[in-house]
Amino acid sequence: MSASHTTALRPRLLGRASVNTVVALSVLYTLLPVLWLVLAATKNRDALFGSDLLSLGDFSFVQNLRDLFTMDGGLYGRWYVNSLLYAVVGAAVGALVSVACGYAFDKYRFRHKEKLFGLVLAAVMVPQTVLALPLYLMASGAGLVNTFWAVFIPVLFNPFGVYLGRIFSHGYVPDEVLEAARVDGAGELTTYLRVSLRMLGPGLVTVFLFQLTAIWNNFFLPMVMLSDQDLYPVSLGLYQWNSSATVSPEYYPVVIMGSLLAIVPLILAFVLLQRFWRSGLTAGAVK
Repeated sequence: MSASHTTALRPRLLGRASVNTVVALSVLYTLLPVLWLVLAATKNRDALFGSDLLSLGDFSFVQNLRDLFTMDGGLYGRWYVNSLLYAVVGAAVGALVSVACGYAFDKYRFRHKEKLFGLVLAAVMVPQTVLALPLYLMASGAGLVNTFWAVFIPVLFNPFGVYLGRIFSHGYVPDEVLEAARVDGAGELTTYLRVSLRMLGPGLVTVFLFQLTAIWNNFFLPMVMLSDQDLYPVSLGLYQWNSSATVSPEYYPVVIMGSLLAIVPLILAFVLLQRFWRSGLTAGAVK
């Protein structure tokens, strides 16, 4: 091997090694909290605060799981069902709304379309915590405070999802296909439901996953809207238990076990839908 070839190959190998190092550190940084959570969920209260967290003794996973679903009359199960309703149903309806709006922005012409889309883009930059107080005042005026709808309705509308919907529509739905459907006599609604929506499947799944993650991790909005414990999602319920743990340490093991179970739906969603998610992220990348 010539000296010039070795000299040219060295920066490439160094660059690849640097990238692999950064990726490995990122993976380690991400997985260490999950590993700690899994190990801590198997410990009783005494072992949890001891120095033997990594040991295989004091295995109390089953007991912690039993305590989790019996604590405070089984509130955790109720919170889990609430989170599934808020997140799964809300993400499904929200994804349909977002993709439909994005499709309309992409395929139809109407007055001030780009100005309205500019408002959508501006709304993406607004933190959700800023909107909590206006949403609370609106819900209070409508008599929805401390109800299921006070949390469910606001999560149905996501400006970022509308933006993604327009990108997916532009990348997946050719105008020629729509023209052919119209020539065949299909109306606009029929064209969208039977033709466009099928092509937008990967994009719909991608928006659904983003929505699901955001709603499942939503904390501030339920905290502002809800005072009835039976309506709490998992995030708010675990926060309340964790606050109580400073006075009643028996809450610590169930909070950790509840946190472990709380990440299961997100992992399952990404594993089961990752094929559509990957294809959705490349929408419009190649023309």
